Amino acid sequence: MHHRAVTAVLATAALLLTAGCSSEDGRSPGEDDGSSPGSTAGRPVSPESSAEETPPAKGSAKVLRTVGTDLRSPWGLAPLADGDLLVSSRDDATISRVDAETGETSELGEVPGVSPSGEGGLLGIALSPDYASDRMVYAYFTSASDNRIVRMIHDENKPEGERLGAPDTVLRGIPKGVVHNGGRIAFGPDRMLYVGTGESGDTGLSQDEKSLGGKILRLTPEGEPAPGNPFPDSAVYSLGHRNVQGLAWDSGQRLFASEFGQNTWDELNAIEPGDNYGWPEAEGTSDEGGFHDPITQWSTDEASPSGIAYAEGSIWMAGLRGERLWRIPLRGTEASADPQAFLEGAYGRLRTVAAAGDDKLWLVTSNTDGRGDPGGEDDRILEVRVS
Repeated sequence: MHHRAVTAVLATAALLLTAGCSSEDGRSPGEDDGSSPGSTAGRPVSPESSAEETPPAKGSAKVLRTVGTDLRSPWGLAPLADGDLLVSSRDDATISRVDAETGETSELGEVPGVSPSGEGGLLGIALSPDYASDRMVYAYFTSASDNRIVRMIHDENKPEGERLGAPDTVLRGIPKGVVHNGGRIAFGPDRMLYVGTGESGDTGLSQDEKSLGGKILRLTPEGEPAPGNPFPDSAVYSLGHRNVQGLAWDSGQRLFASEFGQNTWDELNAIEPGDNYGWPEAEGTSDEGGFHDPITQWSTDEASPSGIAYAEGSIWMAGLRGERLWRIPLRGTEASADPQAFLEGAYGRLRTVAAAGDDKLWLVTSNTDGRGDPGGEDDRILEVRVS
């Protein structure tokens, strides 16, 4: 029988909303939602992807159980090999371990240097590709001066609350703001570190190849520009993004990313190195040349997407303002059918989704982030079976 030892100021800063600029909730408060349609198909299926096996047009999502409860402003999630989960608290700047069998939560420790404000704080976390031997946990957070990435040794033999070693800074200088801090980090199949950033409310940064804002970055585990990046001596992998908070790879090792729109369209994109995704010149599908159009797009009140994961031939996308889990079936890098929504309004705001093996996902709610309506068990981690 499997056995393991069981270890035992919400930020409510006012939103910085520049003219026409929306936050994780989509539109600016009081703005007319209009009557724009919901999800729309992206480009036609390409010939090279048409031979791939495609998932059914319709799928399913069923919550099997609640794994963890009473989490404060959870943001990042990192599954451990033994099945337990590490989760970051945006506003408390802590990383905790949730026992996936009992739900018991124990604190690893607080990450020093985090300065929570608005949408900033301790955001995404990821395990080193060599975590089994080096025990390194990577974290993306907002400091007093920037957004940055650090790595820390996780030592379970230390007392609770003291299990994180001193942070080693991997990358600094990512622009910060009260809104649009990006924050998702993930190691890809190539063992490189991918980073979703935001333009911090300064739209001009997205098209500036020299800025780390409004980009997807690709780094070595030590924080250097990864070999083979599209721009010489640069960490920039793709540009023209507004606020990337979801990264995932399919079974063909193709990268996908979710992105907050402004007032009209949220996006799911297939990421190609060096491509320009249009912001602020384009939001959603554009007739302008030179920009990579999204696979699919949603009105901001239906999505406001954060995390994404790949399972059962589809991308699964968590919606904050949309309060639903979206299924986007894929054929190659195209949507093979219309997106389908699940759990609409059932669990409130949804922040993070992660693959849990086979046909299961971990799903993290986000109702204690200052914009939700917390219930008695919020925030929660749910186990979901999907098809």
